Amino acid sequence: MEQKTKIHAENGKQELLITREFDLPVDLLFKAYAEPGIVEQWMGTKVLKLENRRHGSWQFETTDPKGNKHGFNGTIHEFEPGRKITRTFEMENGSFGVQLEFLEFESLTDDTSKLSIHIIFRSVALRDQLLQLPFTFGINMAHNRLEEVLNKLK
Repeated sequence: MEQKTKIHAENGKQELLITREFDLPVDLLFKAYAEPGIVEQWMGTKVLKLENRRHGSWQFETTDPKGNKHGFNGTIHEFEPGRKITRTFEMENGSFGVQLEFLEFESLTDDTSKLSIHIIFRSVALRDQLLQLPFTFGINMAHNRLEEVLNKLK
């Protein structure tokens, strides 16, 4: 089965470019990243904080099958409803360091949209370390779930 979320990782660069087209209007796609209840549904995580504003912060927590809790957090630098979110991302107690994420939401038609995510890592080695994990599979699975959850809200 073809993976709909595309990841471009150019050799020697410390960035990832992720794109996905959705059969969803752009305002609904944006809600998947901005409304805590929807975030929890498609990400399978608990939203502890989500301050959608410039200089706001966010904090999520997930529990693995063994009952271990894993935290994720960051700061929101730009928040333009329906258009873009610029934020940092950090996995607590992880070895990847802080990443900078630029999320851009684009309307293609009244019923379709595109999400582009540009992630910058501190080093090429950290980016490559992430790509050694089942990252591509995981983000495709998450985006598929996002589309399923939002289709129920249409």
